[in-house]
Amino acid sequence: MLRCALLALGLARPAQAAEGEVSTALLVYSDDDHVTVISPRLGGRAELGALTLDARYTVDAVSAASVDLVTAASPAGFSELRHQASGAAEHALGAGARVRVIYDAIGSIDMTPALETLMRNAGVQLLEYHPVAPWRPRWAWNRRDHRKMLVCDGRVGFVGGMNLNDENAPADAGGGDWRDAHARVEGPAARDLDLLFRDVWSAQTGRWFESVGDAAARPGGSRVKIAANQELLKRFVIRKAYVNALIAAREEVSIASAYFLPDWRIRRALAHAARRGVDVRVMVPGRSDSSAVWHAMRARYDALLSRGVRIFEWQGPMMHAKAVVVDRQWASVGTFNLDHRSLRHNLEVNVNVLDRAFAAELAAQFELGLKGSREVALADWRRRAWLDRVRERFWLSFDYFF
Repeated sequence: MLRCALLALGLARPAQAAEGEVSTALLVYSDDDHVTVISPRLGGRAELGALTLDARYTVDAVSAASVDLVTAASPAGFSELRHQASGAAEHALGAGARVRVIYDAIGSIDMTPALETLMRNAGVQLLEYHPVAPWRPRWAWNRRDHRKMLVCDGRVGFVGGMNLNDENAPADAGGGDWRDAHARVEGPAARDLDLLFRDVWSAQTGRWFESVGDAAARPGGSRVKIAANQELLKRFVIRKAYVNALIAAREEVSIASAYFLPDWRIRRALAHAARRGVDVRVMVPGRSDSSAVWHAMRARYDALLSRGVRIFEWQGPMMHAKAVVVDRQWASVGTFNLDHRSLRHNLEVNVNVLDRAFAAELAAQFELGLKGSREVALADWRRRAWLDRVRERFWLSFDYFF
């Protein structure tokens, strides 16, 4: 069924769920996928360390006829990841594969011209999503492609929170050693990821290309759903899964969120779940790459803590995961942050998995992460310095931009 190496947690759809069950009404799952979480473990380094492109991505790319990559941040300046990524592309191109890369213009604004030239000269087809061009009447600067995907032949797909940058590289290689979550899927779900890539490519270039994947392939027995929003349509499809899962929860909700600024619907669902006696636990970074967002999200602590939601701050390097598990039944990992930007503006994608074994293993990894975290107590929180309160309220007033 499923094998899991690390943290990733899930969501569901309640409808008329039986006691102790998470219903999946209105969500269509394919039944023949194989899913593996390949991220570095939150509670420490996984057996193979942080995600190694050479060991994970290249293996699938070498024999592929088509390699499609979406990244929200470039591998600018970090030689190890850059060489591994370019090495994967060279392997694929050398085997006659077509390699296409979509990168977000704002997220990859520091990508060096040398890297772009290197990829183009190697034969990589590049697409800059919404180039920085303020003189254009419909520039849409606020629309960003925040997805992080790699698809090989529509057969194998990777999706999650990791970018090709130095922050996600291990510390012993000079990186930031961020903790994150990424998933590898095979089967119909990989073809859904492939379709998402082709949709964006077609919308931005006016050119469509067909998938080379085998539509008949059924490599596993896991039930998987690719949940993705679009620029205008299905904006709230991922958020709806969150809310419905929280409504259906009976025993336990565990959330790992890098940027925890949920809208009022999710905050209300969290509070109602805690009131029903559900153990609601939220793990957030104890320190963040964005000081403004970190202060803004802490402004919400008091209201949640007073309603029974437990909050834990991860004490290690930046925790960048976007994951949740409900009742150890339904699991999800992806790019969707619990903030306004993911909800209203960005292109996002999550892998939702309905599988008890997978969810239970992810929940176990969440427990491991709690050992490296500090729980925030309401009484202590209310004794914090007044200057911290001022910072929090100030930055919260800008939450629309986060």
